[in-house]
This record gives sequence, C-alpha cells and structure tokens, in this order.
Amino acid sequence: MIGLIVVVGLFTTGAYALRLYSQAKYAINNTYHATKHVSTDIANKKPFAVLLLGVDTGADGRIEKGNSDTMIVAVVNPKTKKTTMVSIPRDTAAELIGTKEFNMQKINAAYNVGGSDMAINTVSKLVNVPISYYLTINMGALEKVVNAVGGIDVVVPFSFQDPYTGNQKFTKGPMHLNGNMALAYSRMRHSDPEGDYGRQKRQQQVIKAILKKAISVGSLGNFTKLMDTISKNIATNMSFDDMQSIFLNYRDAAKTVSTDHLQGVNAWVGDGAYQIASDAEMQRISNKLRTALGLQTETISNEETKQNAKNTQFDFKATTDQNYIIFTPYD
Repeated sequence: MIGLIVVVGLFTTGAYALRLYSQAKYAINNTYHATKHVSTDIANKKPFAVLLLGVDTGADGRIEKGNSDTMIVAVVNPKTKKTTMVSIPRDTAAELIGTKEFNMQKINAAYNVGGSDMAINTVSKLVNVPISYYLTINMGALEKVVNAVGGIDVVVPFSFQDPYTGNQKFTKGPMHLNGNMALAYSRMRHSDPEGDYGRQKRQQQVIKAILKKAISVGSLGNFTKLMDTISKNIATNMSFDDMQSIFLNYRDAAKTVSTDHLQGVNAWVGDGAYQIASDAEMQRISNKLRTALGLQTETISNEETKQNAKNTQFDFKATTDQNYIIFTPYD
C-alpha cells in the first residue's frame, strides 16, 4: 500500500520526473531495514502479503520500540487486481513466536519484544498465512503524510467529538480532513460504539483515502514533503526495486480494496483485558487471506486453538466479559 504512495510520480515526464525519481529512491533507501524474511514475490510479480504496523515512537522516531497498536495484514494480488486488508485487534491473545520460552500475551507486544521479525512470525502463525514483508509507520507521522498529499476525503460513519483525541468535531457524512484531523479520526475509540473494532475500520478508511490521494496527479506538488516524511518515519524490508515493481505491476490492485477484521470475544486473563479469537473466526480469516494470495485453504492448528480447547468453560457466543486461562506447556 505505502509502496504505491512513495513511488507516485515515477512516470511523469521531463526533468521533474527525474528529480522525483531521485527523491523517491533516496527516501525509500532510508526506510529499508532488512529482516530474516527474504522473498522474491514482488520481483516475480506474484501476490504478496505485507504486515502494516502502526507504532508510536515519537515524532520522526525510527527506533523499533513500543507496542504496535495498529496491525493490518494486506494481501496485494496483481492477477485478480484486488487488495485485501484484515485488521488484527491489538489485544488479541497470541503466542509470541521466536521467544526462548513459552510466551502468550497480547499480540501487539510482539513488535516490542522481538521487532518486525517476531511481529511477522506471530501474525503469520495466528492466521496461517505466509507473510514476507512488513512496513512500520510512526503514527505521529500520519498527520504529516496527510498534509503532504493535500488532505483526504472520508465518509464519517457517525458524528462524534472525543476529548481523548483533541476534542475535534466530526459530523456524519463526507468530510475533508487535514493531517491533524485524520490522526484524531484514526485514533478515536472511546466514543465509538464498536470500540477498537470501529477504530480499525476508520484506520483502514484513512489508508485507502491516502492511497487514492497519493496516486493522483494533484499531489505531485507536495512530493518533496511526502518523501521527507516517509524517509524519517517509515521502516520496511521492501527495497526500492520492490517499490518500483509495485508501481509498475500492482497499481491496478489498489483500485479494488476490501477490508475485514479478526473478531474476538471480550475476556479477562488475570487482570488484563483481552480479545480471544475463536477457532472458527481464525479459520475464516485464514481462508480469506489464503484465497486472496491464491493459496489453498488449510485447517488452522496453532497454540491459540490448543488454548481454546483447554478453556472448556469459555462461551464464544457470549456478549459479556468472561475469564480465560492461558495454560503453560507444563499445565
């Protein structure tokens, strides 16, 4: 998704195009951070999955530190010309993959504990989907990105004014948002009847709006600002060549974007509030993402399904909070 944003303008003409190309290459090279995950999917024009991570590391921060409060698996398929985005709630109970000892906690801790590699491995295991790429963005930089493309247009699902996100007023219906408003819009959850799930939907909405605006010709005048923001606030294992390939071979997939989320059930694990995904829900999301990648579906079998089987008292159809026990391998 961001690959489409950062390479916008590569095919404009003349000296201006050369300048844009150079700026884009410099910015993307600055964002490149290699991981243990190596893939040639993009180079070979195959469908690919990328884990989008929204983190708060301070203005212009690029340190892999802090929990990832936004986690989205995006599958981009050039053959079907479709992009599929699935949000993973930050409080979802998950086994952290890559720790020396058994460690099951909220999934957003994976990035803090083991960086992008652990985040990729943990999400991949949870939904049984191969993920080769990641992209982290400092959520504080979202404001700058939106301003750099001249603001975005969204349809606000309901009117609200939330004191926790600046007390800005949002009115139901079409609205044009500047960077500050877009950041508040994507962060609000206390005033949303769907809580964190509603916030995930609005975050996906903002990403789609940025994408639409960024690939438009009208945003080219802000290209320098956009590149500067990207180079300071984004990290990814997608190379400049990968980004070029996305622009050349995957651009049509940005025109049809579907969104979904992993639905959990409210639960208490000790004194912590969690979301517990049922086997059926993990299977549904796995099937959706694997199908989007052009892969056959497989039956989910992971630590989460094992824990669910041990929690025989837990009712996945309940609408009230329940207790859930995380068993260790020795229990």
